[in-house]
Amino acid sequence: MNRKRSLVRRTAVLAASGVTALVLAACGSSGNDTGAAGHGGHRATDSASAVPSASASQGQHNAADVTFAKGMIPHHRQAVEMADLAPDRARSAEVKKLAAEIKAAQDPEIEKLSGWLTSWGETVPAEGAMDHSMHGDMEGMGGMMSAEEMTELENASGQAFDTAFTEMMTEHHEGAVEMAKTEQSAGAHTPAREMAADIIDSQSAEIEQMKKLLEEK
Repeated sequence: MNRKRSLVRRTAVLAASGVTALVLAACGSSGNDTGAAGHGGHRATDSASAVPSASASQGQHNAADVTFAKGMIPHHRQAVEMADLAPDRARSAEVKKLAAEIKAAQDPEIEKLSGWLTSWGETVPAEGAMDHSMHGDMEGMGGMMSAEEMTELENASGQAFDTAFTEMMTEHHEGAVEMAKTEQSAGAHTPAREMAADIIDSQSAEIEQMKKLLEEK
């Protein structure tokens, strides 16, 4: 009888040991799986966090970006105002075409620059601001025409307009290129720096075009 009980006990102990081993093995396997998933989870989290980081990098801006936007908006507006005079006053088809291209390129850029300032909580320069409050800041906005020069251009026509427009716009573009170069070197907002690169490329090409037109006159 005692032998039977001893045998039963040993069998129960062995069975319990076996169950324990199976449970531990399962836990170990589950732990390894969780660990692997955990590492995978960490990698996924790191990868996910990298995306907002890249977006945040593009969204960052600094004082140079604000200065660029606030200066380029009235600068572009004046260029568009000059271009708007060409259809009724220019004689040269090339000058009229150039004026139309300038307006087509710079109007959308004004919208983008205004949008950035709004998203940054900054004030967008008001229409006509360059005629009043911004006169004192025109040294930092190279190529801006004075009120007298704008009146001179408005009163010109034919060949005289073509020459005045080409000379003034060349100077105007040179100022914009310098402003864009400053943004390229000091700005932090990626889209603004990309716009600055486009301005440098497109307006440098137009400067060369206008210089050739002046040489032909």
